Amino acid sequence: MKLRFEVLLLPVILFLAGCATGPFHDRHAEISRSSWAGPATQHATGDPGARGVAARWEHHMLPGKSPTRFSYLRKDGRDAVAVDAVSSASLLRHKVRIEPADLGNVRFSWKVPALIAEADMALREADDSPVRVMLAFEGDRRGLSAKNSVLFELSRALTGEEMPYATLMYVWCNKRQLGAVITSPRTDRIRKVVVESGSARLDRWLDYERNIRVDYERAFGEPPGALIAIAIMTDTDNTQSTTAAWYGPVRLTPSR
Repeated sequence: MKLRFEVLLLPVILFLAGCATGPFHDRHAEISRSSWAGPATQHATGDPGARGVAARWEHHMLPGKSPTRFSYLRKDGRDAVAVDAVSSASLLRHKVRIEPADLGNVRFSWKVPALIAEADMALREADDSPVRVMLAFEGDRRGLSAKNSVLFELSRALTGEEMPYATLMYVWCNKRQLGAVITSPRTDRIRKVVVESGSARLDRWLDYERNIRVDYERAFGEPPGALIAIAIMTDTDNTQSTTAAWYGPVRLTPSR
C-alpha cells in the first residue's frame, strides 16, 4: 500500500518541486525576453536590482509526461502566451519572493476557445484544466498531516528541493459555481479557486484581479506565508485530450 501511495503521488511531487527534465525547445527564452514577461512582473519580485532585467520564466516538465507547448505571440492586439496541450502536462514558472506583509493582488487574463469535456478537477483520473494560474507559498510545516509529511519527505529525497507548503490555483471549471474551492485529489496542500465556470464566456479575453491574501485565507483557513513562485499550466494528460488557450501577462500589484 505504501508503494502504491508513493507511485501515485510521484508526478505531483515532481511538479510541485519544479523538477525539470531539462530544456525544452518551446521558445520559453523568447517568452522571458518578451513584453509579456515585462516590467510589472519584474517589479513584483520585490528585488529593485531586477528592474530592467528580463523576467525569467522557465519551462518545467514532468518525467513520463509529454510537455505542453508554450510560445509568445500577439493575440487580438495583446501580448500573450499560446499553449497547446496534447495529452500533456507541464508548466511555465517564474520564481519570486514576496513576504506575507507585502502580498497584494494578482492580475491575469486568458482566452479559452473550448472546455475539456471530460475534465473534473476533483477527480484524480480527470484532473485537467485548459487554464491555471498558480501561486506557491512557504509556511509552517510542523502542522502537516501524516500523509502530507510523507509526501514532503519523499519530495525532498527525490528532488533535493522542498515542495511548496501550499499552492493556490485560479482555474476554469466545467460546472462548479464561481468562488468554489476545489481541494486537489492528490493533496490538500493544493486548493483551486473557481474564477470561471461553464461555457458562457468561451472564446473571449477575460481579465481578473484577485486579492492574494483574501483568497488564500478563504481556501486554506490560515494566513499565507511568503509567495515564492507564480506559474501558468494547461494540462490534458489525465483525460488524454487536446486543448489550446492563451494567457495574458501575470502581474503582481499592491492592494488597492
